[in-house]
Parts: sequence; C-alpha cells; structure tokens
Amino acid sequence: MDFILEAAVRAVKTLFAIDISAESLSLQQTRKEFEGDVTLVVFPLTKFSKKSPEQTGTAIGEFLVNRLEAVESFNVIKGFLNLSLKNSYWLEVFYQKINQPGFGSFPSNGKKVMVEYSSPNTNKPLHLGHVRNNLLGYSVAEILKANGYEVIKANLVNDRGIHICKSMLAWQKFGNGETPESSGLKGDHLVGKYYVIFDKEYKKQIEELKNQGETEDDAKKNAPLIVEAQKMLQKWEQGDAQVITLWKEMNGWVYAGFEETYKKLGVDFDQYYYESNTYLLGKSIIDEGLEKGVFFKKPDSSVWIDLTADGLDEKLVLRADGTSVYMTQDLGTAQLKYDDYQTDKAINVVGNEQDYHFKVLYLILKKLGRSWAEGLYHLSYGMVDLPSGKMKSREGTVVDADDLIAEMEATAKEQTDILGKAADFPEVEKQDLYHTIGMGALKYFLLKVEPKKRLLFDPNESVDFQGNTGPFIQYTYARIRSVLTKGGFKDDTVFMPIKTVSPVEKDLIVQLEHYPAVLTEAAQAYSPAVIANYVYELAKLYNKFYHEESILKAEEEAVKQFRLKLSAVSAEIIQKAMHLLGIKVPERM
Repeated sequence: MDFILEAAVRAVKTLFAIDISAESLSLQQTRKEFEGDVTLVVFPLTKFSKKSPEQTGTAIGEFLVNRLEAVESFNVIKGFLNLSLKNSYWLEVFYQKINQPGFGSFPSNGKKVMVEYSSPNTNKPLHLGHVRNNLLGYSVAEILKANGYEVIKANLVNDRGIHICKSMLAWQKFGNGETPESSGLKGDHLVGKYYVIFDKEYKKQIEELKNQGETEDDAKKNAPLIVEAQKMLQKWEQGDAQVITLWKEMNGWVYAGFEETYKKLGVDFDQYYYESNTYLLGKSIIDEGLEKGVFFKKPDSSVWIDLTADGLDEKLVLRADGTSVYMTQDLGTAQLKYDDYQTDKAINVVGNEQDYHFKVLYLILKKLGRSWAEGLYHLSYGMVDLPSGKMKSREGTVVDADDLIAEMEATAKEQTDILGKAADFPEVEKQDLYHTIGMGALKYFLLKVEPKKRLLFDPNESVDFQGNTGPFIQYTYARIRSVLTKGGFKDDTVFMPIKTVSPVEKDLIVQLEHYPAVLTEAAQAYSPAVIANYVYELAKLYNKFYHEESILKAEEEAVKQFRLKLSAVSAEIIQKAMHLLGIKVPERM
C-alpha cells in the first residue's frame, strides 16, 4: 500500500502546501463495521489543513479518487478516511503478488537468534506446562525463521541440583534395582515415580520430628532424607564416582523418555545445553563479579548482589557451602550460549513465575559489562489449567504430557468416528489421522491465546470440528484439496483473464494479501497467536466462499480456473501458517 501513502503525501503538499514524510502517516486495514479496504488516519493532518477532520479527510479522499486509478470511492468517519479499492486492483494483487513463488516468506536478514525452550528437569516427566513451553518455543522459532532470521533452537536441561538428588536417593533407598526395562515404564516416568516417593517419605519424617517437639522450619532442615540429599549434592559437585555413575544412569533413562515425548509433540532442537556443564562457568563469573565489586560476601561466605538501588532486593548468587544456585548456573549458561553463537538476540521461553528471576539475571549481566545482555528477552507465558484444577508435580497429580497426548488422540478418534470422516480409510492412515487431528487440536488451542495469558485447556472443546479450533482449519484444508482434485487443478494452467470478482472473492484475496504483514507482526510480538487467529479467519472466509460461489460448476471456464487457483493459494497459505504453529494438515479427512 506504499502507493497510497505516497499519493497522500502529494495530496497534503498540493492541498495544504506542507511537506510531510510517508512515515508520518498511518495506514491500516479498515475495520469490518465500516465500508472500505484501507483507512488513512487524518487527525494529525488537521494542524496543516486548519480544517475539521471530516473536511480534511474529504479533501484528501477526493484528491486520491481523482489521481489514483486503483481507488474507487471513499467515506469519512470522524478522523478516518476509508478508501475502497477497485476489483481490478485486487485481481492484479492476486496475480502479480500473491500468486508468485516466495509469497509469504522473507529473505535472510543477516541476524541470528537463539530460542531456548523446553528446559526440563531430569527428575520427572514433561507435563502440561512443558507442553505449552515446547509448542510456544518451537512456533516462535519457526516464525522467526520465516522472517529471515538464522535460528538456533536450544534446550537447556536442568540435569543437576538438589531435586535430581532427591530422585536418586529415593531410588537408592526404595528402588530395589528397578529399571525402565524391568518395570515397563518410560525412563522419565520411572525417575519421576521416585521423586514423588521422596516427597512422601520426607513429609513423614517432618511430621515425626514435629511430634518430637521441633518447629516446622527445623523439621524441614533436619529430616534425615533432606540432609542425605544435600550430602549427595555435595558429593556430586566433588566428583564422587559412585554418585556420578548413578546420576549418569538415571539421567540416561530420562533422556530416552524425553525424546519419545518430543517426537510425539513434533518439536526438535539444534543444540542441547546441560546445567552440569555450565554451573562451573557460572562460579567463575561469580569470582569475576567479586573482583569487580558487583557482588559481595556475607559473614557466612555466601555471595550476594545488592539491587536495592534498582528497585529490587538483595539476591543470593552462591551458597555459603560453595554450591551453586539457579542464578549461578544461568549466568554461566548465558555466557556459554553467547560464546558459542554470538547471537543478536537470545530468547528464554520460561513461565511467568520466573519473571523476577530473569529481570535479575539480565540486570546482573549488564552490571558485569556484558554488552550482549541487551539482546536477551524473556518470553513469559501463563499457567495452563485443566477444568480439574492446577497441576502439582510433587504430589504425584501432574498432568503428564504423554497421558495428555494419548487422551488427545483418543478424543480425536471419538469425534472423527462419530462424524464418519475417516470411515473408508485404511487402519494405518486412520491412526495417523487421529494423531494429526489430536495434536492439531492441542497445539492450536494452546497457541491461539496470547502467551502471557493464563488459559484453561479443555480437550473436548479443542477437538470440535466447528469454531476456532485446529481441526476446523485442518478440515478446511482437506476440503480445498478435495476440490482441487475433483477440478483437475494443475499449477501450470495458463489462466484466461477475468474482469471482476465477487465480494467474498475480494475478501479472500484481501485476507491472503495480509499474510506477509501478519508474519512480521507475529515475529515482532513473539506471538504465534497472531498467526493462529489469522489462519482461522482465512479458513472461515474460504468456507464462506465455498458455500456462496460455485467452483466446479462456474458459469465460465475462466472463472472456474480462477476459483481453483484462489482455492490452491488459500490451501498453500493455510499449510504455511499451520506449519509455523507446528501443525500438520491432512490431505484428506
């Protein structure tokens, strides 16, 4: 729409004798309740025209209608000039812009960005919160890639610390040598089982000590299990061979389990980082900070930073016994990631309960003189709830990711079978379809909501074939593929020109034309919701077009071929947009 802005600049100079830049003008899509395609905001121009917004808009509207072939008519609502563009303009946009190779993708912009997501702990399986994290991180990475960034997908595995020692100690005490093979459990589920056992036994010990007269705080510190777990952590940091061997074995079980879940979710990574490899680098950064006076030691030898002058508080960065805390590890990890890739930007996809942690982390790095800390960004997201309530992992009531995936596939099977959408499919194709629909439902439901918002996930609602859901969009894509097959559509068909389009055809072209701008907006906001809601509107519009206009029985061959091509391009953009959400679209349903 640059040609409209350029013409508006000429209009202002001709009508009001003022030179302005195109950048100073605001052009936006006309709101649905008003007539028009694009809207020029004229409020700021009244200081030049010395007239009311309505008079200013009318003067510019008349100028544009007379000077621009593409502009058919205009109307002015208060300070908004709504312009309607001719059908011939939209047909040209379709053939010369939308129907061209590379539409909806951008060339390399020479910038490098790392998106770190998943970040699991190796003491328990992935849960519903991890699912939102993985899907959000993967989608943001794909959106940035489509915008021309070189993207590194990273996974920081929290493979050390007191919580890992809890699972290890419980397995030692209560496991009787149980393995994934002997138990038939996925490795991450087996280790998670012992994390829960530790918590139950630990609570029993706390109660016993309280009954003996200790305060709750003292009982929590003195319970034999927690004391043993802390000793195990110290041994791990000292490189004790027996502890390290057990740690490697149990973590190996967990990694095998994680990979199965990642494969089902359809997410991947280019680079893995392990906190066991970064915490020592973090400790060296603490030493550097002490030398620079950024950190200080308390009498018990613990190391802190005072951020009260920045409106925050004092923050522990190293324990008195010399063991690291999350902040120690995260300082080391941030440095290592930059050393490895020299990224322009690095995004941490982490839940909003860690907002304060990342504010402090980035501030510390800036105080340490790391110029690249300006490029760090915390993509914060809200909790996911199920109708049954909030997730609690330590109590053994976690909403397990594998169970959720299985439930989604079962729900998709139930809905698909009721509607008879796969009745004649071979069994293997049916199973693949159930997974595709189930994952499409899950991913779309979690990604259509802005990341910062907390959401309530309803599996049954997500698999509805009507409304703002993944299966509705998947079904629309399959419907288009069926139309193209029945119409014998070929990409290399030579088109006979048509002279006009119907209102719904024009609306569909307008929606398709917006795709590159939507792609840019989604990247700038780090928000897959922008893509999700765009593709839903596109699918809705296509279905309206499908019901209002005859495609295969069009009155003229040229019109039929145009409508088939419009269908093909719609399918292509739906497929591209859904790919950015990590969602597959089936060729038939």
